[in-house]
Amino acid sequence: MLTPPARSQPQPGHHYDVAVVGAGLAGCELAYRLATGTATQPGLDVLLVSQALDHLGNLYAPTVAGADFPAGSVFADVAVQTAPQIDAWMFHRALKARLENTTGIHLLQSCVTAFQEAAGVVTLSTWEGPPLHARRAVLAVGAFLKARLLVGDTLEDAGRLSEVAYDFLADDLASWGLWLVPTERRTWNADPAYEVRFLSVPRGELDGFRLRRCDAVYALGQMVTGEHNHASVLEDAATLAGELLGHAP
Repeated sequence: MLTPPARSQPQPGHHYDVAVVGAGLAGCELAYRLATGTATQPGLDVLLVSQALDHLGNLYAPTVAGADFPAGSVFADVAVQTAPQIDAWMFHRALKARLENTTGIHLLQSCVTAFQEAAGVVTLSTWEGPPLHARRAVLAVGAFLKARLLVGDTLEDAGRLSEVAYDFLADDLASWGLWLVPTERRTWNADPAYEVRFLSVPRGELDGFRLRRCDAVYALGQMVTGEHNHASVLEDAATLAGELLGHAP
């Protein structure tokens, strides 16, 4: 019988090295790279928070054909392993299994509503009540900050179909004095097609990936204003992972 890998078993008050909020393309890639480390840098104790674990790393496309995942990313590795089967649902299931079985990643289904910094610790508040603690936090919530989804004439408080928006987190970021700008994306590969309007963080509010108004909170992926694709988001996640691994105690 195979011995199951060691798992993070945090107790109340546990302090993670890094908490990643959002488990889409950016969040999953970042969490995996942080947990696995490099040849010279050991992996970290990582919390990966998602509003719905069943949507972990979901690309929301019929197939992964033409996704252009950069070499070295966990997405590219899983795509190779699932080839020639390119069905996106099978890819999502394989990616989720990879993350679930990665030592150092603790998966949590929860919704983060606010954060505070004090004495070198970032404390995340949640809808469910229990606070989460980490030395650093990365926000990778995509198109979900104060998101409003328009399908035909119907408006829904969501970042994707039936996925709730991060309204409280957007309000909390604004209370820090962070400038958030209106952004729009139209999704054509969904059925039905929809438009999502959300708030994003301008690059002028960032020092690299770190929020200028914070010491240990970062923003990554589509929630940062600009043009994004699969490759650019995964490459940014790799860059930030290298930075955070290099700063680990």
